[in-house]
Amino acid sequence: MSRTRPQYTDKSSTQTLRQGIEEYYAVNPHVTNPSQMPPDFAKILFAHDVTHVILGCDTDMYDELRLLPLCFLTSDFKFRDYLRDRKNPAVDVMYKDLVKQHGLLWLYSSIFVVLPRLLPEIVVMWFKARGTRKYYPFFDFEPLLDRSLWEIRKEFNLLPLL
Repeated sequence: MSRTRPQYTDKSSTQTLRQGIEEYYAVNPHVTNPSQMPPDFAKILFAHDVTHVILGCDTDMYDELRLLPLCFLTSDFKFRDYLRDRKNPAVDVMYKDLVKQHGLLWLYSSIFVVLPRLLPEIVVMWFKARGTRKYYPFFDFEPLLDRSLWEIRKEFNLLPLL
C-alpha cells in the first residue's frame, strides 16, 4: 500500500521546520520519538529526524540511504562526527526501528536494490555541494524551528540537492 509523500518532502514546502517535524512524527508512528528518551540519548535521534525534514527525505530505503551522505555534505555534522557518535545507543535504536518495521531480510535486500540507483546520485550531490557553502546546524537547529523549510533550504543552498 503506497501513501502520499509528506508535505515536508516537497522541495518548495512553506511549512515551518517545527510543522515539518510534527508531520514527520505523525506519518511515521513506527519511529522512536526522542521526547520519550533521556535527553543525552534523544539528542542524536532528534537531530537525525530534523535532518529528514530539512533535507526533504522520507523514511523509505532510498531516502534513508541518501540521508547520511547528504547530511555530511550539507550540515556541520561530518563523517568523523558520525564515527564518534556511532557508539551512541541511539544509533542502534534507529537501526532496530527499521528492522522492527520491515524485518532483516527486507532491510538488506532493499539496500542491495537501492544502492545501484543511489551511488551515481551521491557522486552528483558531491559535485553540486563542492566549494564554499554555508552548513546548516545539525545539533543546534533550534533557531530554525519557526522558519519555513523553503527559507532554510534556500539559505543553506540545499534546493539544488533536493
